Amino acid sequence: MAKSESQIRKSIKFSLSIAVITFVLAAIFSVISSSILSEVMWIFGLIIVLAIVLIGIIFDMLGIAATAADEVPFHAMAAEKVNGSKEAIQIVRNADRFASFCNDVIGDISGVISGTASAIVVLQLANVFGQGEGSTLQLTISVIMTSFVAALTVGGKALGKYYGIHSSTKIIFFAGKVISFIENRLSIRILTPKKSIKKRN
Repeated sequence: MAKSESQIRKSIKFSLSIAVITFVLAAIFSVISSSILSEVMWIFGLIIVLAIVLIGIIFDMLGIAATAADEVPFHAMAAEKVNGSKEAIQIVRNADRFASFCNDVIGDISGVISGTASAIVVLQLANVFGQGEGSTLQLTISVIMTSFVAALTVGGKALGKYYGIHSSTKIIFFAGKVISFIENRLSIRILTPKKSIKKRN
């Protein structure tokens, strides 16, 4: 019973921390993206929107790969001290939290910001053609832009899920190498350090 209550408290604590992180990151990215988009031409704004969508797709794929991956192949790598293998094991062992961060935090933030960024690009395009807000052209561009971004996001995530499931080992190993580089070279802690990484029974 005590163990169950402890797990519930940990789950609530993690959920609250994720909510706070999402709020902070969403606010920061929204301000940055809006500031950048207001200063560039619509074509560069469109590129930024596509980049935001791509980030959401990549992190969604990472989250899926984490839940689909098996840690067994990484133990042989860890025994040979292959760079990134220990980080990959930690990702798989904490797949639920890793996937929650990638899919829910980064994925949802990307979706919200891409929508906001698309609206700014639409207004810029309408101004290029000398049409103000609420004009027929502006509404037409808005529908086309929204549909395009939605189709790209859904299609991209569907493709990402396929590769996340069928190439989970390669994807997580690459993620482990990136995290290892960031932690060792840049001294930025991403994964919670473990006292030891031993194969689970």
